[in-house]
Amino acid sequence: MRIASALLLALAGMSASAATTDIVEGNPASAVKVQIYEDLQCSDCARLRTLLDDKILPKYGTRVAFIHRDFPLGKHDWARPAAIAGRWVYEQDAKLGITFRRELLAEQTNVTAANLKPWLLEFASRNNLDQKGILDSLNDRRLAALVDQDQLTATARGVSKVPTVYVGGVALVEVIVYEDLARMLDEALAK
Repeated sequence: MRIASALLLALAGMSASAATTDIVEGNPASAVKVQIYEDLQCSDCARLRTLLDDKILPKYGTRVAFIHRDFPLGKHDWARPAAIAGRWVYEQDAKLGITFRRELLAEQTNVTAANLKPWLLEFASRNNLDQKGILDSLNDRRLAALVDQDQLTATARGVSKVPTVYVGGVALVEVIVYEDLARMLDEALAK
């Protein structure tokens, strides 16, 4: 109980800086903000990533802010460390942070808990990032707290499955259909 209270106090202090730690693609200045709770080891999240890249971002990317939130599920053995490393990559270079998420989601069937570190090293090498830095990020308490903050916020909102996508106060859960998301985005943009 004491640990949970301390964590909540620490996270409460972080809320003021949350906007600076958001993982955002699209138009960060947009009044329309979509929150995407995702797990980098989730196959439905990989399908959502493809939908974003193929249809949603080309149509709405200049008009909507897409904010990625980490919600690694306990049943996935490498999702949490991947989310933590992804935070580090995003801090080094926001564009590479999105590339990291995109590539890991695309390659998730080939990634395991045993080969995550070699995957991270290869990603860092290929993208001119510090290899020691990406591995050290896995033990960074500040980055872990950012992932924990996303999870606590998600849980408080009732999120239990991924992906969960919020447009305004309305959620789409697990299987995200283009027509539903596009309709919600069109309605939000029309307001």
